[in-house]
Amino acid sequence: MPLIIVIIIVIVVLAVIAFLVPRLRRRDQERKQLQAQEHMREATERSARAESAQAAAEEQAARARQERAQAELRAAENERDARERLAEAQQQRSEAQDLQERAAKLDPRLTGGEGPPPPPPG
Repeated sequence: MPLIIVIIIVIVVLAVIAFLVPRLRRRDQERKQLQAQEHMREATERSARAESAQAAAEEQAARARQERAQAELRAAENERDARERLAEAQQQRSEAQDLQERAAKLDPRLTGGEGPPPPPPG
């Protein structure tokens, strides 16, 4: 009789195991599905944040390029203006020198040549 009791106990234990194993597998599968869904949600959020950050960085780089181009344009304009003013100053100096030479030909005393200074007009 004790052998029959042992066999019955083994059969009951096997039946309980056979009943619980599918439930445990289902629970494990549900847990994994929830975890996978959470990972997908987090991945989607991170991807959206990364796209936003990338767009902001690209916009910042574009602004920097635009500012650099504007600065280069201003520098080129300033250089052109400076060259024009230099050329104008050289032209004025040349004209002044021509006038001094004419004055010297007309009256050498005005340029530090011989003779006393001219009398004041009047």
